[in-house]
Amino acid sequence: MAQLMSVPDAAERQSGLEPQRPGSVAETGLDEGFLIDLLTKVMHSTGLERESALADAMRLPGWVIDELMQTAKTMHLVQTKGAHGANLNAEQRYSLTNLGRDRAQDAFAKNEWAGPAPVSLDRFVDQAHRQSIRNELLTREKLERSFGELVIPEKLFRQLGPAANSGKSILLYGPPGNGKTSICNALCTGYEDTIYIPHAIEIDGQVITLYDPAVHVAVAPARLDANGLRKAGTGADDRYVAIRRPAVVSGGELTIEKLDLAYNTTSRVYEATLQLKAVGGLLIVDDFGRQRQKPQEFVNRLIVPLEDQKDFLALRTGRKLEVPFDLLVAFSTNIPPHKLLDEAGMRRMRHKILIDRPDRDTFVKIFHCCARQFDLALDEDALAHVLFELYAKTEGARMMAFHPKFLLDQVVAIASYEGEEPLLRTDFLDRAWENLYPPQ
Repeated sequence: MAQLMSVPDAAERQSGLEPQRPGSVAETGLDEGFLIDLLTKVMHSTGLERESALADAMRLPGWVIDELMQTAKTMHLVQTKGAHGANLNAEQRYSLTNLGRDRAQDAFAKNEWAGPAPVSLDRFVDQAHRQSIRNELLTREKLERSFGELVIPEKLFRQLGPAANSGKSILLYGPPGNGKTSICNALCTGYEDTIYIPHAIEIDGQVITLYDPAVHVAVAPARLDANGLRKAGTGADDRYVAIRRPAVVSGGELTIEKLDLAYNTTSRVYEATLQLKAVGGLLIVDDFGRQRQKPQEFVNRLIVPLEDQKDFLALRTGRKLEVPFDLLVAFSTNIPPHKLLDEAGMRRMRHKILIDRPDRDTFVKIFHCCARQFDLALDEDALAHVLFELYAKTEGARMMAFHPKFLLDQVVAIASYEGEEPLLRTDFLDRAWENLYPPQ
């Protein structure tokens, strides 16, 4: 009899994901010369003198900084300035020599990165594989919790879960205003794992910035055992940031060029691509088909990554990098799929899910849900007025999922202006309706 494969729980998955702090310069995975360059740049640009302050700035353990400082002293790049303070525990201070300042200037000419020490590309790839989004399954319970107050038809639940757990691509299509973007955003909140991404990646002495506070939500990693005691071990590698699985969103402004590394000619530092920032999470392409380039061009660019879970990027030197494409890609569009893609492109969209207009029962549930959010009492007369009078009198008006929230928000604004209690009065609803469907 075939045995069912056991699925590790959150604690088991989380255990061992935290990247371990390097015990020496060699264990950083970086060339010593690269780190000496970084040390001189940080000292030159910040004026920091103490090893503890440099450790904080470079996100490296104190013993690694001490090892680097001893090497820098041997190379006559730094000199001691004496201890800061009169007590026996006072820290030694250091400053750059003329040779050290020259080294810093030469290093700045290569690139101006003077922040946290990067991690090597190999270390980043290994970490991405260990915390793959495919290792965390979304259950029905997780989905229901993440969708919260959203009213989701049963059929949609049955489609979304398997689509997300496939780790492939999803195409959400249907008329505008029915929750495609909200569904994409809610989908990401269903994931519970904390993952780790580096501030930056190093390859051939080049630096690629990765951590982006605009898209990555940093969290405090759990480092306690079941008894609330700090776990034993060397601790986490502070070159990484603990984050929620990311949800990187791009819309009509997306271009093919944004799927390639961006090189800053001033700082001589690369910025990670959108799909690289989304590794371990979701890349949401909203308003698919409204971009400057044709939809088929985007799919053609992503065919290999979608199939092989790896992507190829290029440095200005011509060096090709193989990086993980470990993410769920969700495309959202108002355009019928057959008008977007050819047969090959449609085949790459593994899960095609229609997000249609709500039927009457679903619409009523949405209305009740929104009324609770606005703390408004929804009576049968107000609901009947919307369903059987306002829609009936307006040619071409059809129920849309966003209508209840739109109308209730308008009613609250009207009541506030009139100095009235916010109630679902028919005259307020009539005025709100005119902002939804202006008179011809």
